[in-house]
Amino acid sequence: MTQVDAPIGIFDSGFGGLTVARAVVDLLPNEDIVYLGDTARTPYGPRSIAQVREYTLQCLDALVERGVKALVIACNTGSSAALRDARERYSLPIIDVILPAAGRALMTTRNAHIGVVCTEATATSRAYNDALGAAPVTLTTAVAPKFVEFVEAGVTTGEEVLALASEYLAPLKAAEVDTLILGCTHYPLLSGVIGYVMGESVALVSSADECARAAFATLTRLDLLRKSPHNAERVFLTTGDPARFEGLGQRLMGGFVQGVAQVNV
Repeated sequence: MTQVDAPIGIFDSGFGGLTVARAVVDLLPNEDIVYLGDTARTPYGPRSIAQVREYTLQCLDALVERGVKALVIACNTGSSAALRDARERYSLPIIDVILPAAGRALMTTRNAHIGVVCTEATATSRAYNDALGAAPVTLTTAVAPKFVEFVEAGVTTGEEVLALASEYLAPLKAAEVDTLILGCTHYPLLSGVIGYVMGESVALVSSADECARAAFATLTRLDLLRKSPHNAERVFLTTGDPARFEGLGQRLMGGFVQGVAQVNV
């Protein structure tokens, strides 16, 4: 197998990265993908940065061993903890979710007030602060730990989710942000509730969609895209229960997730 014919490796701590995987497939339908969700150890958000870095690199190692041509870290928490280490560790192109989303937010904002809703670990890392750098904007961060729990339970609507969203997003509304980064790849699955609470005047930036666009641009620039139509193979792996992963994946993503296998990392 040539490098061009090798699959794209996509990693997430759990199910949220499936939003990235689907966006990648939509943009690059001829590319094979291997998705690895570390559902045995999710959520990463409450864990220490050091532990998240360790787990992320273990999972990326497992994808590299399968011969992928690029790595997509489809996890904001994993990106914030391990991106620098990963770029030193592997010779492959590595696409993260943080830099593309920050760039889109900068292009989108009209009043220079940007918000990010994310996990505790991502907030602690200040990865979005670093990504926005010296840009003349004000960044307000809100932590939404229980969002991940609801998505992983397959619950994306209802009074309890709406109440939580109103609580978590209150600081962002008070800061009058006009652009909100969904700083966890689980959160696009809650975009209906988040958009309702924030109001129609606030633009939502999906780190999942921006990550997929960055993957397209990176592989195009490096001439690593398949040149002809191909019946693409999609492999889904989990460190946890494959039946649960497939069931929840199909509930949240339609028929996109099939034939999930369990792996150890």
